[in-house]
Amino acid sequence: MATTGPHGSPEPPPAPAADALGPLTGLRVVELAHEATEFAGRMLADFGAEVILVEPPGGARQRTYGPFVDDVPDPERSLWFWHYNTNKFGVVLDLDVAADRETFAGLAATADVVLEGETPGRLAALGIDEPDLRAANPGLVWTSVTPFGRTNPRALEPMTDLTLLANAGPVWSCGYDDHTIPPVRGGGNQGFQTAGIHAATATLVAVLHRDATGRGQHVDVSMHAANNVTTEFATYGWLVAGETVQRQTCRHAAARPTQFTMSTDKDGRFCPTGVPPRAAKEFRTLIDWIDDRGWRDDFPAIAFLELGEERGGVNFADIATDPLVGEIFGAGRDALIFIASRLTSYEFFLEGQTRGLALPVIYSPEEVVEDPHFRARGFAVEQHHPGIDRTVTYAGAPVTMDASPWRWQRHAPTLGEHQHLVDGPARPQSS
Repeated sequence: MATTGPHGSPEPPPAPAADALGPLTGLRVVELAHEATEFAGRMLADFGAEVILVEPPGGARQRTYGPFVDDVPDPERSLWFWHYNTNKFGVVLDLDVAADRETFAGLAATADVVLEGETPGRLAALGIDEPDLRAANPGLVWTSVTPFGRTNPRALEPMTDLTLLANAGPVWSCGYDDHTIPPVRGGGNQGFQTAGIHAATATLVAVLHRDATGRGQHVDVSMHAANNVTTEFATYGWLVAGETVQRQTCRHAAARPTQFTMSTDKDGRFCPTGVPPRAAKEFRTLIDWIDDRGWRDDFPAIAFLELGEERGGVNFADIATDPLVGEIFGAGRDALIFIASRLTSYEFFLEGQTRGLALPVIYSPEEVVEDPHFRARGFAVEQHHPGIDRTVTYAGAPVTMDASPWRWQRHAPTLGEHQHLVDGPARPQSS
């Protein structure tokens, strides 16, 4: 049971023991290096799986992706490759060579999972596809991550992160109220990461099924489908109601415009104000916040917040038909904008979160890793990197668990760093 801090906010659970094993310890994953699979492989490795990254001679293409350490292009200095391949072991195999195909088949025979993003048909042509290797390992979970899935009529169409986000729909919902401005693509390789989350989740479900039945299966992930079902209201709104959502500045795309949510803080910095109150306790939280700051006389609409609390909250569905509900809901929005305008963005974020309101802050990447909250939960991980003989700040765990931890174990492998794993029977040991 979690304890609570000020204003009922949850306190973090105790940290797991330093020697606690990750929840996926003992799971062996063989990953054919590919941009489509690298995030899924990274998540599995972070939580304890033994992930063996198989690169072609000369290294994976992702080693050529910038930015590079000190802006020096080098396959061993790609920050992209470091990020996505931390905690993995690395070997080199040329799948166009018969002996290396046999080695790969031998690895697959010892694996719990094979993770690959190869063009559909390539592995079959080489005789090392899932059906070819199933007999040697009936419990194997084989996960393919491709643009449209292996059997789709569009299976052989190429795809980039940009075309993935555009074709699947997320870009349509991202941008500004001013529709003379083109839609905005989400940064940070979001299309491939979304597919990677689906791939990792589906893989673990298949592992649980294998553990219960002894039978593995082929998990066929369509990156397009994974992103299409991650469009919030857009896809379902069209399929159910025939409605097309419209993008809106810093708020959910919707078929009908919603109230503006952005404010500027007292320093003129943009500040999102989150979701207005609907429950009685949320109205009370805003009232107390305004009173604690001594601002009641400067916000006459506080009477509507009190009315919202007296009514036991408001139903969002009633806004369009009940003018009073609309006024109460609007007062909640106005109160958030009013408070935000009198604080710095960080004060607004911190005080709101402390009071139990889900309020955001707009950060640069540098501000994220320096934020005291992120630092306290261990998000920024400082590790010495032997390749450049300096300490590097890595992004840490996306989630924390009180019994089975995430752990940074090793830097991304240099090319062929663990080649001994395929030259003999030894298995890697956690470090």
